[in-house]
Amino acid sequence: MIRIVLWVLAALYLLLVGLWPAALAPVALAFAGATTLIAAVPGVVWVAAVVIAWLKRKPTPATPAA
Repeated sequence: MIRIVLWVLAALYLLLVGLWPAALAPVALAFAGATTLIAAVPGVVWVAAVVIAWLKRKPTPATPAA
């Protein structure tokens, strides 16, 4: 019985080790593409975009009820 469990564990280990890099490659490429796009835009533009978004969505102060 223990021999069967060891064979199953060995098979799962080999599947995991063999498939993990292939499954992770598209994710790594997506992150590399995203970082390339982010790096292509100057930092001043990102700061301006954040400030504009914050100003557009800034909550209005509550007015007291009369």
